[in-house]
Amino acid sequence: MSAHDRVADPSAARTVLVVGASGFIGGHIATALEARGHRVLRGSRPSMDLARDHDAATWEPRLEGVDLAINAAGVIAESGPQSFEDVHVRGPVALFEACARRGVALIQVSALGADEASSTGFHRSKRAADEKLLALDVPSAVLQPSLVFGEGGASARLFTMLAVLPWIPLPGDGRQRVQPVHIDDLVDAVVRLVEGPPLRRERIPIVGAGGHTLRGFLEDLRASMGLGDARFLPVPIPWVRLAARMGLGLLDRDTLSMLERGNTGDASRFREILGRWPRSPRNFLHPRESSNVRVMAGFHALRPVLVASLAFVWIATAVVSAGLYPVDESLALLARVGLHGSWALLALYGGALLDLVLGIATVVLRRRRRLWLFQAAVIALYTGIITVALPDQWLHPYGPVTKNVPLLAILALLHATEEK
Repeated sequence: MSAHDRVADPSAARTVLVVGASGFIGGHIATALEARGHRVLRGSRPSMDLARDHDAATWEPRLEGVDLAINAAGVIAESGPQSFEDVHVRGPVALFEACARRGVALIQVSALGADEASSTGFHRSKRAADEKLLALDVPSAVLQPSLVFGEGGASARLFTMLAVLPWIPLPGDGRQRVQPVHIDDLVDAVVRLVEGPPLRRERIPIVGAGGHTLRGFLEDLRASMGLGDARFLPVPIPWVRLAARMGLGLLDRDTLSMLERGNTGDASRFREILGRWPRSPRNFLHPRESSNVRVMAGFHALRPVLVASLAFVWIATAVVSAGLYPVDESLALLARVGLHGSWALLALYGGALLDLVLGIATVVLRRRRRLWLFQAAVIALYTGIITVALPDQWLHPYGPVTKNVPLLAILALLHATEEK
């Protein structure tokens, strides 16, 4: 059975509510079930919001005609109203209780490590919901996936980005144990559970074939992208922990803690459901897609360099304009534009302040689509004024104006690839 084949008997098609269908895992699950001929109700914010909907009575009407519900919603880090307690516990428990009242079977997508040894808020909250579900008298399964690799996933982006680097940074010696699973294997298991015999109230580790070290996983990914031998740059663990505490590294404190603990499990039940072994990381990328993945991974690896370069240009320009460059010469240029006296000083120092603000915003803002547009508009305005009033600057051997052309191209690229 493939997740992309249709149900042989149309009468066996089921109505499935997928909560978190706009997310990475939920989206793949919903699409696969639809491809099999099932009727899928895609539950996502704002119509269905686990951070808000904490009453079983709110969920019961949504379960009308539903045969099975899948909760694939979650957050890896708390942000604003998206707290672990609300999104992972209160909201899901309300859904679980409504399903128990309606007799609707449930599949909970939890996380590997959500057990009695949980040490992070993410894992503890996931485990709390899992325990509530398994205590209810309702057919259910708690899936505990390891790192999930697949197109559109944050893990895939991070690890492919690391794998293409000429020197790959590793926390410590990179011997942390991981057992990544491909999204297609996870989805295949969910489809088989939906179409199989009644769920039996169990936890199922969803893990890849065999255990790997983080170092070995990155070596396999690099090989699958057709790149040469990996070279690694070990980073002392105390440095990694310090960077995580300060929010300066690729990992925050919780994700680093999860990595240090290890992320492995017993694949036997998962294999039984699939009817085969899950794929190896060396087979995560199909040869036809490896080239495109390599290109995109390279871009994501270089993107921080582009952003840092832009910030440097804005901040350096501000510092130079504010006084490192002779003020008299700057005022002479502004005079040619038609600005004199206090107006010239306002333009000089106001422009320097604007450049400084844009440079700082480039570093600190998390959502920058509008910032890229504004920066492009400022550069275009500067370029237009110089073209009209100071056309000779286009011929300057050091290119103070011609550099704006690649800057605009970089901003266009960043805007086009910025996540909405």
